Amino acid sequence: MAIKKRKISPRQKMINLMYVVLMAMLALNVSTEVLNGFSIVEESLNRTTGNSSKENEAIFGELEQMMQKNPQKVKEWFAMASTVREMSDSLFNYAQELKMQIVKEADGEDGNPLQIKNKDNLEASSYVMLSPGTGQGRRLFEAINSYRNRILQFVTDPRQKQIIASNLSTEVPRHSMGKNWQEYMFEDMPTAAAITLLSKLQSDVRYAEGEVLHTLVANVGLKDVRVNKLQAFVVPSQTRLYPGETLTAQMFMAAVDSTQQPQVYVNGQLIQGNKITVRAGAPGKHTINGYILVRDLMGNVLRRNFSQDYWVTGGPNPERYISPDGMQKTPPFDGMATIAADLMNVLYAGFDNPITISIPNTSQGDVHATMSGGTLVSRGGGHFVARPSAVGQPVTISVSAKGRRVGEYKFRVRRLPDPAPYIAMGSDRFKSGVLSKAGLMAAPGIRAAIDDGLLDIPFTVTSFRTVFFDNMGNAVPLASNGASFSAQQKEQFRHLSRNKRFYITNVVVHGPDGTTRTLNGRNMEVIVQ
Repeated sequence: MAIKKRKISPRQKMINLMYVVLMAMLALNVSTEVLNGFSIVEESLNRTTGNSSKENEAIFGELEQMMQKNPQKVKEWFAMASTVREMSDSLFNYAQELKMQIVKEADGEDGNPLQIKNKDNLEASSYVMLSPGTGQGRRLFEAINSYRNRILQFVTDPRQKQIIASNLSTEVPRHSMGKNWQEYMFEDMPTAAAITLLSKLQSDVRYAEGEVLHTLVANVGLKDVRVNKLQAFVVPSQTRLYPGETLTAQMFMAAVDSTQQPQVYVNGQLIQGNKITVRAGAPGKHTINGYILVRDLMGNVLRRNFSQDYWVTGGPNPERYISPDGMQKTPPFDGMATIAADLMNVLYAGFDNPITISIPNTSQGDVHATMSGGTLVSRGGGHFVARPSAVGQPVTISVSAKGRRVGEYKFRVRRLPDPAPYIAMGSDRFKSGVLSKAGLMAAPGIRAAIDDGLLDIPFTVTSFRTVFFDNMGNAVPLASNGASFSAQQKEQFRHLSRNKRFYITNVVVHGPDGTTRTLNGRNMEVIVQ
């Protein structure tokens, strides 16, 4: 039986039309709320990106300061940081240009990404990103891939590498219905949503840039062997011998890493250990030449040459001896004093430098010594304490025995080097890196000392600052209580979550030489675990 359609009255048609309009209005209200949500996310992303940019600028500024102070040491890392900054700015600025193009397409020439009028426009992003011939989607896809591959070359930590690769991924989900990346991201995408996607990309770029800059700053000292300038030394037991006596000499490199044994070559031959024994021959001047090989923390081999002269005299109280030129001569002394700084081949101004003085075949009670440009105090048994008064002015130690001058030696005078701040963890010294929260809470404060494997000289810490970053990326500096953590700093420690980092900066110390100095460039980075 056929169904007979009933005619619809004009009134019913009007009611049906009003229902359709009402449903459209309801859908429009939901859409407006969703689009307003994109605006909220956009504002949050812009704040996060801005804070990341400020932090990255601060890190790069620190590298610039280090570059000015020590270009030879920092130039390699500064060059890599400059490359990272340039490539990050390039992709960041390109994303900003695309945002401007999309908004202008939606709102006109006066369009502003921060104040989008036609948020629900579905054509602007498709036109800018997917138009045949002029669409920017493919170019953005290739730019992201290139940036990701290049930035990951600077990252060594696997977990960090995985996070950056995931943030900058251009893989398309399986449910994309066969679309490529640019179509999946921008086809029929509302203007507000497209702008938010590009803002997220900018935030990911600044995050990747910041992680790499942190790593580069931490790696500046990897090619050091704990001092800025390395020098090889040879220390003989004595430098003036009588025929038949033996000479014992020790070769070493200042501040050498105690965990590795350097290779020592004397006259082109590799020796066992770092000591040689030489039997004195004909009277006159003789020289020990060679070089030392040692590896830095990056595994590169460093070479330092050494040379040490010694003299062979004619014997105790000789009247005359035959010189190398065949002439008979009278030796200047009947013995030669050995003067050795117990620390190294320099003295530090304003500091008590231990000195050992000995004369072959002479009682220590008959040894007397004086020093120009400072004070020299005997401690008995051939041990003295030298205290130079001024930096940069060499001092001369003169030695006499039984009323006769038997030797002198000139020492360079330098300022005590800056110490390194650290947190005492039992017998260990934590200077930077990952630290457990329990260990941090148990630490009373920080200390400072010159600790380079050769010297161990403590300094007194008078003040320092800790710098934290809140959830908005703003720096929160807190002052210490002398060398101890203040109550505010301790309270801040309690609120630190896992993998949060903070910095210890502006460390002011007072040294045993009477100087007070601020340890610029000696900041500590602490990552809480």
